Amino acid sequence: MFIEIKNATKTYGAGETLVKALDNVNLSLEEGRIYVILGPSGSGKSTLLNMIGGLDRLESGEITVDGRDISHADKKKMTQYRREDVGFVFQFYNLIPDLTVQENIEVVSDISKNPMDIKEVMDALDISKYSTRFPKELSGGQQQRVAIARALIKNPKILLCDELTGALDSKSSRNVLKFIDKVNEKFHTTIVIITHNEAIAQMADAVIRIKDGQLASCTDNQQKVSADGLEL
Repeated sequence: MFIEIKNATKTYGAGETLVKALDNVNLSLEEGRIYVILGPSGSGKSTLLNMIGGLDRLESGEITVDGRDISHADKKKMTQYRREDVGFVFQFYNLIPDLTVQENIEVVSDISKNPMDIKEVMDALDISKYSTRFPKELSGGQQQRVAIARALIKNPKILLCDELTGALDSKSSRNVLKFIDKVNEKFHTTIVIITHNEAIAQMADAVIRIKDGQLASCTDNQQKVSADGLEL
């Protein structure tokens, strides 16, 4: 199994304010698939995503990625893991305002060990025509595609998306999700999307539901719908 999560536990606070963000979660993810994680606010979705991405540490339990234990890796190895193996896409795009579209992507490409071809990535995401524009000259959907390109350029094994379409209208959301489909098909990237939007689950290979820090279910999607066919 590509990603193995065993007995993952993470708490915040103490005493009466103690919150079990992850409560003994066990989960296995296969390589090259799209996963959607659903759950209400505070259910532990973002905590789980942060653990997979190496942004935070478990209190107990274990996470292995492609046979490598990331839950007990030292700081240097965790930095290397985040730099080489993981791409992050957040709801708010975090683009550098004074850099062009191409320069925003090159910032990551230049420090990556095995980057993809920048033209191939920009063409795949249909943003080559915006290469000399600045973020303020782009729509929300266009900025999100640049953020995806920036995450993808490092050639990551895993693409983690936190509320990918939360700030977008339905048309822009559909376009961004179509590109996510395209990325998965073209580059065989393992993609994990957390969202409140039940409709997005239809495009996943498998749907994970989190409630009160626990895994409620993980089921394969027997009637997968292309992003183009989603009713958002």
